[in-house]
Amino acid sequence: MPGDTVTVLLVAVTVSFVFICGANDGGALLSLAIRHRGASGVLVLTVLALAVAAGPAVFGLAVAQTFTTKLTGGADGQLTFLVGTSVAIGLVLALTWRGIPTSITLALLGAIAGAAVGLGSTPAWGRLGFVLALGAAAPMVGLTLAFLLGRAIRRLPFTRVARWTSAVQLLAFLGQSLAYAANDGQKMYAVVATTAVAAGHPVALGADLLPVVVIAGIFAAGATVSLRRVGRGATATLVRMRPGHVISAEVSASVAVFGTASLGVPVSMTQATTGGLIGAALNHGPRSIRWQYTTPLVVAWAVTLPAGLVGGLVIGLIVQGVAR
Repeated sequence: MPGDTVTVLLVAVTVSFVFICGANDGGALLSLAIRHRGASGVLVLTVLALAVAAGPAVFGLAVAQTFTTKLTGGADGQLTFLVGTSVAIGLVLALTWRGIPTSITLALLGAIAGAAVGLGSTPAWGRLGFVLALGAAAPMVGLTLAFLLGRAIRRLPFTRVARWTSAVQLLAFLGQSLAYAANDGQKMYAVVATTAVAAGHPVALGADLLPVVVIAGIFAAGATVSLRRVGRGATATLVRMRPGHVISAEVSASVAVFGTASLGVPVSMTQATTGGLIGAALNHGPRSIRWQYTTPLVVAWAVTLPAGLVGGLVIGLIVQGVAR
């Protein structure tokens, strides 16, 4: 029975984490796509879910391995990761249901580092610092690229033809979905792989079809449930959007996130896209940006990492005390 109880808890953690990724990440991506393009919600949801499902087979699991093996020291890396995941779930829930898309990646990074210290091991501080530095750079890269791309798009004739605009928007969203699957979305596969091993049922995520289909389905459910709430959040109201803004932001965020994925470094698609929206809108002047809506995003991102660190540390100490 104890073994069955542990398995149930591991499954609950896994399902909860994937669902929350859908609610936070997927909801934000879908909200932007549905509000500012002609394609139906069902179509863009299907595109995003298929990209998530195809991620391990197409892009491998290098970013997932960064979460599971490259950020912690000591022999108890599996427990550290699971404690960090549990802390990240609670932290992100508090922000997501307020309609504020925060960074699950930051929550997980902070919680893993805190849990490692609490459990008596040493996090890979150098690697963590490198990851955080690139994570901070991604929104600025997205902003710069989107500004330049937005300036070019304003001169292109297809922005005046609805059918071409919709097609280009859909292609841009496809690129963004694939970039998410290659990088930020791999944290879901890191959790699934770790919990499957801990439960005694390891899976080959790049080869087994059923697990990735289930993951994509749970992710899509989370995105659907939170769509309206996230759609009223800060990202959706940040700029006075035009089709060119959305295309520029999605393409620029995709380039930034694909670039870090090639290094095996997880960064937040939400942050990169937000930077892209600001950069694209700056082509129309600073007044096109509702700067007051940047405050909750900045506060949430600034709080997420240290809160995850403290939460992971506290829970790690508790788990270590109980184990003794």
